[in-house]
Amino acid sequence: MDGVSRESKQTTADHGLLLMPHEPPARIGIVTKPNEPRAAEIAARIAEWAADHEINLFVNDRVKEADLPPGTFSASAREIADHCDVLVALGGDGTMIATARLVSGRGTPVLGVNLGTLGYLTEFTVDDVVPALEYVVRGDYEIDRRLMLEWRVLRDGDQVGAGTALNDVVVNKSALARIIDIDFTVGGQYVTTFRADGLILSTPTGSTAYNLSAGGPVIVPGVEAIAIAPICPHTLTNRPLVLPHYAEIRLRVHTREQEVMLTSDGQTGMPLMADDRIELRKSARTFNTIAAKDRDYFEILRSKLRWSGR
Repeated sequence: MDGVSRESKQTTADHGLLLMPHEPPARIGIVTKPNEPRAAEIAARIAEWAADHEINLFVNDRVKEADLPPGTFSASAREIADHCDVLVALGGDGTMIATARLVSGRGTPVLGVNLGTLGYLTEFTVDDVVPALEYVVRGDYEIDRRLMLEWRVLRDGDQVGAGTALNDVVVNKSALARIIDIDFTVGGQYVTTFRADGLILSTPTGSTAYNLSAGGPVIVPGVEAIAIAPICPHTLTNRPLVLPHYAEIRLRVHTREQEVMLTSDGQTGMPLMADDRIELRKSARTFNTIAAKDRDYFEILRSKLRWSGR
């Protein structure tokens, strides 16, 4: 893969990209989408390559051990995240988001192979995976460090839930609940009370997901910002807002006898009660993805969002 300019590592990191040193991985792990029929075939292709390079290959136990090629090892996704130097995620963006939780805080680089439809995060095709791993072995690749959010829920002063999110943190009501009121504070300063079906707090990575559907802005990865988008606001002047990455956000939920949920990346979550407080900020952790050669982010947007069409 084309290297970034050989400026100082600090300058490179400021733009969200990090040039990796020439240290070939000793162990590569494959994390697959559940019930993915192509996983064993792709694993066999990678296994043949790994054997030629004397690299140990681990495949998560979603693939039947009987279907694994000789010389590979079966392990749980958690064990793979704990012990492998590089991960290959086979699936779609949902698989990448789940993998982000697995490697949270470890800094392990993840190479995403798109077996889904949209594939904003999974940048490589099946045919690209072996050539991409060749660049990884040579150390000639870039890491795209994706901003993550850190959240916690306080109830009567006690922490009752916490987590990290790669895409977004969403507070919303159930299908039958009424509009909810959410007090919104930034850095100790009261901003407004959103009266809406909910509120989306999104990273640049998640800006093309639920945030975009709710009318929020697209934020280019590498821009350190947090997008706030109300869901069907009762007050039409409540518009999306973009905050700097260092903003400390606090929410207070006003709800009575309604079902209100906090969801993290659409995959985990918890029910909220009246007067629960939510604190959210940029995480010190990042999700490190291996960037595709000659990646053109705007070409991705044109393709996925069908821009420039008629």
